[in-house]
Amino acid sequence: MIEILETAPLSSVQDLGRESYLRYGVSYSGVMDRLALRAGNALLGNADALACVEIQAFPCRIRFRTAYDFALTGADCLATLDGAAVLPWWTTHAQAGAELTIAAPRRGARACLTVAGGIDVPLVLGSRSTQFRGSFGGHEGRWLQAGDLLPAGAADEVAVQAPGFGAEPPE
Repeated sequence: MIEILETAPLSSVQDLGRESYLRYGVSYSGVMDRLALRAGNALLGNADALACVEIQAFPCRIRFRTAYDFALTGADCLATLDGAAVLPWWTTHAQAGAELTIAAPRRGARACLTVAGGIDVPLVLGSRSTQFRGSFGGHEGRWLQAGDLLPAGAADEVAVQAPGFGAEPPE
């Protein structure tokens, strides 16, 4: 379980979206930086399309109520885990109770927080993405706020890699 301690509006749960429903007038939704989501999931051994927390405004503070491996991709944010620097585009292990603080990015606009097993909110029209206009999907169909609890899926023990390695950001 992940607890949102502090976040500005527009941070939300997102995956690759619901493209197949455009013909019915349902907007796409989905993460804005698809490469960052896919890279974060790949670093953790997740399937490409598992959901993440997309952070669009800063600061953001998150408590890991359960131990998780995670990656922070997308924007080059200043981030700390219990006061220790977290490298962008790198896998990190958080112990239960650890607090992740994500400050404004040096470069880029949005950060993707992926966790081993993905964010496990219910599927709506084949996606876990938050659709703001229709108020569905994601966590209660809205952006995240302090006090929200997000479950993560069970990580496949074979797929999860040991933390401490990363990827070169695309730029």
